[in-house]
Amino acid sequence: MTDQIMVQLSRLPDRLAAHVLLTVAALGIGTAISVPLAILANRLPRLRGPLLGTAGVVQTIPSLALLALMVPLLGQIGFLPAFIALVLYSMLPILRNTVTGLAQVDPGVREAAMGVGMSSPQMLLKVELPLALPVIIAGIRTSAVWVVGIATLSTPVGQASLGDYIFQGLQLRNNTAVLIGCAAAATLALTLDGLIRLLEAGVQNARRGLVSAAGAGLLLVAGIAAIPLMKSPVGAHVGAKSFTEQYIVAEIVGNQLREQGFTAKVTRGMGSSILFESLVNGNIDVYVDYTGTIWANVMKRTEIEDADATYEQVKDHLKAEYGIETIGRLGFENTYALAMRRDDAARLGVRTVAELALHAPAMSIAGDYEFFGRPEWTRLQETYGLRFKDVRGMDSTLMYNAVRDDNVQVISAFSTDGRIAAYDLRVLADPQNALPPYDAVILVSRQAAAKPGFIEALRPLVGSISDERMRELNKAVDVDGRLPVNVAKE
Repeated sequence: MTDQIMVQLSRLPDRLAAHVLLTVAALGIGTAISVPLAILANRLPRLRGPLLGTAGVVQTIPSLALLALMVPLLGQIGFLPAFIALVLYSMLPILRNTVTGLAQVDPGVREAAMGVGMSSPQMLLKVELPLALPVIIAGIRTSAVWVVGIATLSTPVGQASLGDYIFQGLQLRNNTAVLIGCAAAATLALTLDGLIRLLEAGVQNARRGLVSAAGAGLLLVAGIAAIPLMKSPVGAHVGAKSFTEQYIVAEIVGNQLREQGFTAKVTRGMGSSILFESLVNGNIDVYVDYTGTIWANVMKRTEIEDADATYEQVKDHLKAEYGIETIGRLGFENTYALAMRRDDAARLGVRTVAELALHAPAMSIAGDYEFFGRPEWTRLQETYGLRFKDVRGMDSTLMYNAVRDDNVQVISAFSTDGRIAAYDLRVLADPQNALPPYDAVILVSRQAAAKPGFIEALRPLVGSISDERMRELNKAVDVDGRLPVNVAKE
């Protein structure tokens, strides 16, 4: 346990710095936009309703969805989509409190200010804003806590943050990582809230000591935020989806590049569509995908070909349409497969998906976040007439526990997952070949392919990992509790 804690803490400075940069930048810009807009709404009351209404509508959009929407809109992953989404989320409490604080200023005070000859700007700066300051600061403090929390959701769009601990910890069932991520985020939120409150108290009470202490604290936070800006550019950016096998193969690809003289950064936990778009746009240089995923999701193909034909057509399509180079197959296939507990399957006499269809109306099925939105699921339903009592999307780690504990009866397993054997699950045969082949392939962006020696550096990985070996590697992480980075080094 001590080793696990030390490994996780060694990664804290980089992730904390990235999280602070994102939070401080979004909060600062959100405040700079919201306060002037609120002042304008106070001067022009007809703008107040539409302005607060628009900010309120933004708040109704689920934060993870807004982050994901920013990727195709901007054509980028990483800092920019996360930053813009967080700026939008930061604005409502600041807008609302600034409008409320200015509206609560006593009209008699305004009349007195006008009576002594103050201009409108003077009255705003010397009377209205000072009187409204406590309410405005309360809004900024609320916004700061919100932004720190929502920033942890930036991992799926490729932005480093304390959310990396939480997403990867949940996937790998590493409670130490989850606790460190949550504790660090909570500490950061409380620190920002306390510093802003201290600054407000110093200003209101004209206490220079408090103002200096708060200023020093905020400068320290700003210094932490500047750390990511001082890093040298990354030579190669390796992407990974949000499950164990992807974490492992991404580390293997990163290690291979480093051994060949490249610097490499691995970004984990991204969704399939975001990752592919990032490769097309050159925001990601290389990642491992599966022929079946490209066949169904990118090429929109519904017919089934054999593995070799599928691979060649996928390779040709990616090159012709996107300039993406397919280096080759890693050597293993990780296909989707329906699985259930072996004792349940034996009791019901279920060995194939066709036989499962007879019992499905009384069963619940769980799948990863993507599965039930994919064409493969539709094809399975149409081919075998599958109709389940309950269909649940959940984290891919939790679904294995769910079927083991009989909370669901069937799951959309991954054929190379080590938990299939560890949990004594039966993979059901697909006699009608409703599912396409899923050979793991190395994809390289057009931009990375043009780098001298990049493709050659990756070629030794082609054919290097068998189905059996991949199951062993997955089991080492999911069942034995080892870290993907250590398993990959082997």
